[in-house]
Parts: sequence; structure tokens; C-alpha cells
Amino acid sequence: MATEQSTVTDPGGASRTRTAQRPLSPSTLLLIAALVLIALLRPVLGSSLLGEGISAWSTIFTAMFVQATPFLVLGVAISAAVAAFVPESFFQKALPKRPALAVPAAGAAGVALPGCECGSVPIAKGLFNKGVPLSAALAFMLSAPAINPVVLVATAVAFPGTPEMVLGRFTASLMLAVVMGYLWAWLGRADWVRRPSRTIAVHGNKWQTFVGTATHDFLHTGGYLVLGAAAAATLQVVVPASIMNSVASSFWLSVLVLAVLAVVLSICSEADAFVAAALVQFPLTARLAFLVVGPAVDLKLIALQSSAFGRGFALRFASTTFVLAIACAVLVGWWLL
Repeated sequence: MATEQSTVTDPGGASRTRTAQRPLSPSTLLLIAALVLIALLRPVLGSSLLGEGISAWSTIFTAMFVQATPFLVLGVAISAAVAAFVPESFFQKALPKRPALAVPAAGAAGVALPGCECGSVPIAKGLFNKGVPLSAALAFMLSAPAINPVVLVATAVAFPGTPEMVLGRFTASLMLAVVMGYLWAWLGRADWVRRPSRTIAVHGNKWQTFVGTATHDFLHTGGYLVLGAAAAATLQVVVPASIMNSVASSFWLSVLVLAVLAVVLSICSEADAFVAAALVQFPLTARLAFLVVGPAVDLKLIALQSSAFGRGFALRFASTTFVLAIACAVLVGWWLL
């Protein structure tokens, strides 16, 4: 159990300190249980057919987890450093005031902020609360977890010998961020967005904020990595090859299946490339759709956006982003892959 303290400021100006016990992520506990189960079952099952299946599953799972963890740790550390040491006013001052210029500038600024999608939502909320146009804040929210250096290097490591995947991910994700920003500036309505009625500030100095944020984010996003690696390993071992090949042989079906899988698995953007690389039966464009959709719309992001901007906004934004993410991935995949 971890202890978390925060100072809550009520509308009247009164402050109070809140202390809460934060349990370990259920998916983190699942990781511990899975590793213990594998360790216990492998000697018992030996070389039986079931034992061979578990051995193959554990090999695939471990390889993905070990490859992805260093990038996850690096991304979490940088994201926590930004949360602790970089004021939101910095981004507000750096962005142009006109939405027509602010949207592409905010999308491009995502290159400079390594971090996962979990951290991009509160940053976008903070920018919006400080007067940055929501269209620019949304463009930044979509681009930052998808085109930053940590994610691009992780993608290059996961797809050695295929630099087109790195360029494809960068291009399609930046295109999605800018298009969604302009779409909101054109069609978005203020009454779709809920503004917060109170502010919550982290109690303690900046180093305490850094440690607390990094610990929380690693346990949270690490758990989703566990689920994603386990799902990919299960698909490779349990689902018959004939079914996998049948789905993969249909271009549009493979794109749609991996796009939906990205939404459900909710893997951190620093680690999702290793899961995509393991799905070798699927064409590169379908795996590109997995990489573009995941950091833009998944189950945990919908929950975070609902909390930050309201449920009505989250549902409209997620559904539109999902469709446009697939379109951008297919267009870029057709051009590059």
C-alpha cells in the first residue's frame, strides 16, 4: 500500500490535506500471480503438450516484457520530471495565441515531451484551464505520447530493419493530432466540455511530487503492459494459426481487429510497439493502426478524459478519434508500407 497526500482547495478558499492509501494496481498483482504460476507449473507439467504451450507463452511474454520495460521506465521518469519541474505556464507562453497556428505548433511540440498518454491528459487539462485554446491542448494531448523520442526509439528497436514503421507512426500520429485539433476548432462546442469546480495540488516539494508521480505511473502503466504482453502471447499460443491467418489475410478485417485490440488492451505508448511486433501474422499497416490508435483512444484514456473534460466530451472525442486514427494509419500505410 502506498500513501498519497494532496491539498484540496475548496471554492471558498479553505484548504485541507487529504491522506489516502493507494493499493497496488490490480494488473500489477496479476503480474506477480502470473510469474508465480508459471514458476510453479513449468516443472510440474514438464514436456507435456500443455507444458510446451505454457513454456512458449512464458517465453513470448517474458521477451516482450523485458524488451519494453526499460523504455517504460524512461518514459515514466521523464513524464514525472515534467509534471514536477516544468510549469504549465511554460507551454502557454510557448504556443501562438491564434488557434490556426497554435494547433500545428502544439502537435509538433509533442516531440519535445516524452511521456505516456496517462500524463498527457492532465497536462492538456492544465493548458486549457490556463487559457490555451482547447483545440491546441487536444492536439498536444494526442501527439505527445505518440511522437516523442522515447516512443520512436522503442518502435525502432521493436521493428529492426523496418524504419518505415517509425516514420509511419510519426507521420500518422502527427496528422491525427493536427486534424483533430482543427476539427475541434471548427465543430467543437463549449457546452460539451466540463470545467473543474476546484483545484487539487500535490502536497510536498517537487522531489516528492516527482517520486510519487513516477511510482504511481509505473505501477499503473506497468500493469497495462502486463495485460498487453499476456494478451499478445495468448493470441500466439492459444488461437489456432488458421484463424489468425484468416483474419490477417483480410486487410480491412486485420486493421479493424488490431485497432479494437489497441482500445481494449490500453498499453502504454512506450511499450506498445513490442506487442505489435509480436503479432507477426498481421500486415504492417494493421500493426501501424494498432500503434496509432492506442495512444489516442483506449479504455483508460476514455476514463481519464471523462474525469478531466466530462463524459459527453470523452464519448464524442473518442469515437471521432478512433475513426480518424484508422484513416490516418491506412493512408500513411498505403503510402509508406
